Amino acid sequence: MKQRLILSFSGVCLILLCSSWGFFAHYRINKMAVYTLPKGMIFFYKANIDYIVKHAVSADKRRYVDSTEAPRHYFNADHYGKKPWAAMPQKWADAAAKYTADTLDKYGTVPWTIQYQYYKLVRAFKAHDTTAILNTSANLGHYVADAHVPLHLTQNYNGQLSNQTGIHALWESRIPELFGDKYNYKVGRARYIENPLAEAFRICRASFKSVDTVLRFERMLNKTFPSDKKDSMVMHGKKPVKDYSETYALAYQKMMKGMVERQMRASILSVGSFWYSAWVDAGQPDLSRLMP
Repeated sequence: MKQRLILSFSGVCLILLCSSWGFFAHYRINKMAVYTLPKGMIFFYKANIDYIVKHAVSADKRRYVDSTEAPRHYFNADHYGKKPWAAMPQKWADAAAKYTADTLDKYGTVPWTIQYQYYKLVRAFKAHDTTAILNTSANLGHYVADAHVPLHLTQNYNGQLSNQTGIHALWESRIPELFGDKYNYKVGRARYIENPLAEAFRICRASFKSVDTVLRFERMLNKTFPSDKKDSMVMHGKKPVKDYSETYALAYQKMMKGMVERQMRASILSVGSFWYSAWVDAGQPDLSRLMP
């Protein structure tokens, strides 16, 4: 029985790990990003909010059918030495010339993926292509949100190198699912982004600064928390599985002083800002013409 529980717990961690922020968080981030948009955009996005929310996780689902998808969700900065941001050129051609495209693909491409999706959205706006606008907006929102997750910026993405396997799902899925309904998602209005690639790297760099805190605090908590209260049986769908207990997740959240909420809030504002900036760069097309 114990072995089956361990296997179930591992399975849940694997599923959630493959789900980036976790479905709950991605849905919520894309939804709330809509409300950061200006008058010339918000009516169109609100009219299509169900699509934007539903497809917030399409990028994760593609991992199961597209072997090239996974690297688009992360950037293992620590692979590139102690000063990765100084070492890594921001332009793809320069980075590939220095490290090879294969190396970049192996250790993650999320900042360049954000740039690619951004200009794809600009083109969709210019073409007045409703389907492309909605699909690309949903995908861009996903990748921007992923860049805000500290564990997407390190080779120790699931604590597998520090005997903390499962921390990925705890941080970005379990905590938001348990406490996300109490978070404050009012983040203000979207702002114009002058340089999308530089902004993508800025987000990644800021997230990377929190990697040590994410890992160190969970390690400290695990040493002092009663071992018999760390896990609990949780319903995932119709199946009871072993997962982190609510009390453990709450204690971890308190240690981090609301980091998960802050990163979700930052994600919301960034997603809205990338959408808004793409619309501006496309010449602020009249989206009312795209309404049914």
